[in-house]
Amino acid sequence: MAKFIFGLNQSLDGYVDHQAFGPSAALFRHFIGQVRDQAGMIYGRRMYEVMRYWDDDSADWGADEREYAEAWRSRPKWVVSRSQDPVGPNATLVSGDIESVLRRLKADVDGDIEVAGPVLAHSLGELGLIDEYQLYVHPVVLGHGKPLFAGPRPRLRLTANDVIDGDVIRLTYVPAG
Repeated sequence: MAKFIFGLNQSLDGYVDHQAFGPSAALFRHFIGQVRDQAGMIYGRRMYEVMRYWDDDSADWGADEREYAEAWRSRPKWVVSRSQDPVGPNATLVSGDIESVLRRLKADVDGDIEVAGPVLAHSLGELGLIDEYQLYVHPVVLGHGKPLFAGPRPRLRLTANDVIDGDVIRLTYVPAG
């Protein structure tokens, strides 16, 4: 059975913006290992559009970027969208009865599956499908933007906290209920 994990970088004040701050080299290496270990990823449409950056090689990439892209491309991706069409290589569009498709996916796949995108994570959380939340808190304050959580969450219980790279802390939570 798969474990659905919502993980995302956020500012101290709870906003996500991949253009306002990014991972250090050490944190990026952490994410390479994480992607390598995942059974796949579930994306909302907007997050999938952001991540499609890794579909095509770039001449200015270093070894780490090439390694991340290779790992990312090798993993299956499920894109939850009512409007996205078509999806790229190694990706499956999920529309229609999303809940039953994802419950079947959860039952049929072994390993960790990343859930990315605040709106998608909110929807899956309401369905009781998110097993773990991994919040990577960066020491920046944005003051505005897209919040990490798209709506209220049921109570969460902290299960781990670790410093990933000097000043970035990963907080791991599970639903308390």
